Amino acid sequence: MSASLGAAAMRARSANDRIQIGVIGAGGRGSELMRQVAQAKGANAVITAICDVYRPNREKAVQFVEKTWGIKPRQTVDYKELLSWRDVDAVLIAAPDFTHSIMLKDAVEAGKDAYCEKPMGVDFNEAKAAYLAVRKSDRVVQIGTQRRSDPRLAGAAKLVRSGILGQVTRVEFSVNFQEPRWRRDYTHIRPEDVAWPQFLMHRPSRPFDARRFREWQLFRDYTNGIAGLWMCHFIDLVPWFLDDPYPAGAVANGGVYLWKDGRETSDVFHALLDYPKGFLVSFSMSLTNAAGNRNLWFGTRGTLDADAMKITGEGSRMPDRLTEEIKVPEVPMNSHMENFLECVRTRGTPRADIQAGFSHAVAVCMAGLALDLGKKIRFDRDKLELIL
Repeated sequence: MSASLGAAAMRARSANDRIQIGVIGAGGRGSELMRQVAQAKGANAVITAICDVYRPNREKAVQFVEKTWGIKPRQTVDYKELLSWRDVDAVLIAAPDFTHSIMLKDAVEAGKDAYCEKPMGVDFNEAKAAYLAVRKSDRVVQIGTQRRSDPRLAGAAKLVRSGILGQVTRVEFSVNFQEPRWRRDYTHIRPEDVAWPQFLMHRPSRPFDARRFREWQLFRDYTNGIAGLWMCHFIDLVPWFLDDPYPAGAVANGGVYLWKDGRETSDVFHALLDYPKGFLVSFSMSLTNAAGNRNLWFGTRGTLDADAMKITGEGSRMPDRLTEEIKVPEVPMNSHMENFLECVRTRGTPRADIQAGFSHAVAVCMAGLALDLGKKIRFDRDKLELIL
């Protein structure tokens, strides 16, 4: 993006210097982001435009804006039309996962700052193109991995980065539910209320399908499954805590073992990712047994339990093992949305910047492909290329 486009976006600010925001995807997550903007009282931000392919979502979002800010926002079913509006400074991207990378690339090339929901991408080539476009631009981009703004996890990151665990050689994440986590009612969805071609975007054309529209998380055209939908939350912690941006390799296994309801994404998934600094990350998830969660970091001096938020000498037999339990202190910080809006105004770097987003996107793309292809996927971090 040229500097003139960036300057034009900045000049489009209203007279009272409000940050004018367009929302792309006003469903459940988009509505939550809108509420977060409204709660950021000191940011002087306003939502001026709504894009959603589903009429009831648009209407509900418009009503929220009218009630909250006393204005009627412009609305459209075409996100590119919204990006062309000069009175939009920044966008919130909360459409389905398969759209994120493409919309983010288009947004920064249109001169807009962007808050882009996670995962930053589920297709490697699309994620890489968005990453390079953001790096080339002068736009502020925050990825919606909001754990980067969790005071407890920020405290844990600070401790791990200090070396308190010694050499970390293994990280274990496990998430477990006993339910079809993405079940949604689609019986009330009417074709005339959906801009179906705009929903499909670049994915294969097909006749209107209410289930695919409402339960897109179950279909491979629109997601790479648990890797993108859930692993992104956790694998994002790895480059943050251990300062190693990309896996060297990934293997994965899984399948549909219980919920045989026509889904194309697995209900049990397990990935192993090794990193160049010399540690292994395990991520497992099941929708078949509610066995609880684990978030454990194993070092030569002890173990961090990032759910219980404590570090102990458990597991270490080294002379320098930790002898006393350490409670992880919180690091005071503002919210993820407030951090984004603050950076839009100051032109600073957000907590979950494009590098953080691309780091987790590489990992989830590698894990998803490893499952699809049944082989180890490697990454060349110098060329930014997958090795299949």
